[in-house]
Amino acid sequence: MVIVSILLVIASGLTHAIWSLFTKSSNNKSVFLWSIIMVTTVVLLPFLIRELWLHPLSLSSYGLLLLSAAFQSVYALLLARTYNMGDLSQVYPIMRGTSTLFIPIVGVLFLRESLSIYGWLGLLLMLTGFLALSGIFTGRRKSIASAGCIKPFLMALCVGLCTTCYVFVDKLNLQHISAISLLEVTNIGFVAALTPIVIASKQLRLEWKLNTRIILLGAILNPGSYLLFLFAMKYAPVAHISPIREIGTVFATILGIVVLKEKQGKKRIACSILITLGILLIGFFG
Repeated sequence: MVIVSILLVIASGLTHAIWSLFTKSSNNKSVFLWSIIMVTTVVLLPFLIRELWLHPLSLSSYGLLLLSAAFQSVYALLLARTYNMGDLSQVYPIMRGTSTLFIPIVGVLFLRESLSIYGWLGLLLMLTGFLALSGIFTGRRKSIASAGCIKPFLMALCVGLCTTCYVFVDKLNLQHISAISLLEVTNIGFVAALTPIVIASKQLRLEWKLNTRIILLGAILNPGSYLLFLFAMKYAPVAHISPIREIGTVFATILGIVVLKEKQGKKRIACSILITLGILLIGFFG
């Protein structure tokens, strides 16, 4: 069953990378993201209404749900903008790895926690991969290209920080509400932020005309990625399998280079492997 669990987690990382590829290759990133999340939002809305009707929450619990929805709104805006600015092979490893990078640092600095030698090595590998992807150390002749790399790098970093924040809030929310209903709350926050942009763009019909099948497939892969991870947790401890899910970082990088023909292929694959190894070291031995 452990092998089954590992295979499910790898599949989870792959499906997450694939719907991210779809987003990057879409005509309008905001409209595409709004569309795939809206499909899930419509499907899950009855579950949320039923749960809140049968099990009303306290005022403070509703406040936490609103905070989670607010973080998702910011996340949606940042995510769409990041995919507009940067290559999938550059921004995806940063977005996925930021929370794993910062949570141990916060723990050491403010919570009096400690890291093993492997944990510090993992942080070093991640930092090396992050800095290489940022383009900071390119030569003077490539200063213009470097500036073009730093902007999406910083945006991806902000996405990762936002993810870190809503993970902490969602962990508190799960004490009061089911995972499916919480997913619906976050979906509502996500689509609410993008709705004005979608209306102003007037490209909703065009996006569906161009990418109907991909939107519907993305609507399955987006929640499906997390459901695969939930199934995996039935057969193995979360602490053991959670880091493995970040293999999606390598998948997304390879997809960006092979499918989207993005540049700096060897460098970015090496960086994504470094970041993934860092995550694994922190997750298993840190």
